Amino acid sequence: MKAALDGRLLVLFDGHCGLCNGAVRWLLKRDRRDRLRFAPLDQFAEIAAQAGETMVVVSADGAVLTRSDALLAAMKELKQPWRPVAGVMRVVPRGLRDSFYRCVARNRFRFRKRLAACPVPTDEERRHFVVR
Repeated sequence: MKAALDGRLLVLFDGHCGLCNGAVRWLLKRDRRDRLRFAPLDQFAEIAAQAGETMVVVSADGAVLTRSDALLAAMKELKQPWRPVAGVMRVVPRGLRDSFYRCVARNRFRFRKRLAACPVPTDEERRHFVVR
């Protein structure tokens, strides 16, 4: 898997969550430097068991980031204005950021419905996804 990432971040997400899939689409659209790869969290059972139901980012060196740290790490890989926005948001204490993240995560199926299956990426998007 390390070769497939080639120094990129791996973003793991709940493939059945409409909000999570929306976040992935948002990141895909803005990843003009090709720094992110994506996979459903359920393909990585050992990480999912540790992280719980949250967005997870795995760095090239194997570090696992969760919740708001994961989101900010992914945003930091994007071009302007998202990189500085991530830097500014990092000033907010992690406890406060994660409290907000948990609130959104608990209510995510109220914002967007649970999907019966993971959406199939387009041919153009497919290269950004890691299949295990």
